[in-house]
Amino acid sequence: MTLPSSTPVPAADASGASDAAPDAALPHTSTSGPAAQGASITVLAPPSTSDPASTAKLTTTSPSSTGTTEPTTTSASRTNTTSTTSPANTSSVVDTTRTAPTAPIVIPAGTVVVIDPGHNGANAKHPEIINKQVPAGFGQFKACNTTGTATNAGYPEHEFTWNVANALRKLLQNKGITVVMTRDSDTGVGPCVNDRAGIGNQAHAAAVISIHGDGEAAGVRGFYVMTAARAPAGPAITAGTEKLALDVRNGMAGVGFPISNTLGSDGLWQRSDLAGLNLSLRPTIMIECGNMRNASEAATMSSAAGQQKYAEGIAAGVEAFLGR
Repeated sequence: MTLPSSTPVPAADASGASDAAPDAALPHTSTSGPAAQGASITVLAPPSTSDPASTAKLTTTSPSSTGTTEPTTTSASRTNTTSTTSPANTSSVVDTTRTAPTAPIVIPAGTVVVIDPGHNGANAKHPEIINKQVPAGFGQFKACNTTGTATNAGYPEHEFTWNVANALRKLLQNKGITVVMTRDSDTGVGPCVNDRAGIGNQAHAAAVISIHGDGEAAGVRGFYVMTAARAPAGPAITAGTEKLALDVRNGMAGVGFPISNTLGSDGLWQRSDLAGLNLSLRPTIMIECGNMRNASEAATMSSAAGQQKYAEGIAAGVEAFLGR
């Protein structure tokens, strides 16, 4: 999620303090630029191809201007990193064997999944919005959002996450799942990280999936799944989050993606500095799908076929989780 040195960096990965409750965040989206303060924003769940009656609608009044997805900082080349798990573990091995179920996975009718594609296309043009400090949970503040990272060839993270999110949405809708997106285009600004968490909370989502691409040193390779180090919504939601993280990790590994050779432990990493995790009252994960500065992974992440494969890996994990 870091930014290339040649890319303007309007948003600082700042953090601070706030006592705002997690459910104080109100969801909103933006499609082409800053929304007027207090404007009414409607979030529509795309209709399911197998269950037309399952479409969900969330309408809120936004008290503030829009922003973007969450900056994450994970190495010495990035700033303001807080970790509760050792980030280096290159020797551990994960059993990614997936046993075919004896019967098809059955997902309960009316299930809602929120997909959060990181960042947004117009963030860089509005530093006055994305630099704004917002509650980040547990007494912290941080920037509303950042512009995200990019490959060395200039392919942006926000476009990668948008494409993967839409491919994932189609896969889940084909299973009869109602999907709510935290943003409805790749040309807007925001929403801010606290508002993205609010969308999942208000939707009473069974699962929230925040999609990102990393911007580490070229030798770093592989994906990892992040969860909240502290329990913002009690032990039951925490247990659900842990199961979701395990299932998505196994889903990604099951389609052939390597687990990170540097960050997290066995593809999992608990973090205490991410607002989207700290403020969520639903089972929520954030996934760094790969390193956009690694030449091999950059090629995969920039391709339509690669993006579809990322979506398939995440979908496999989400479906396994929902079918428990």
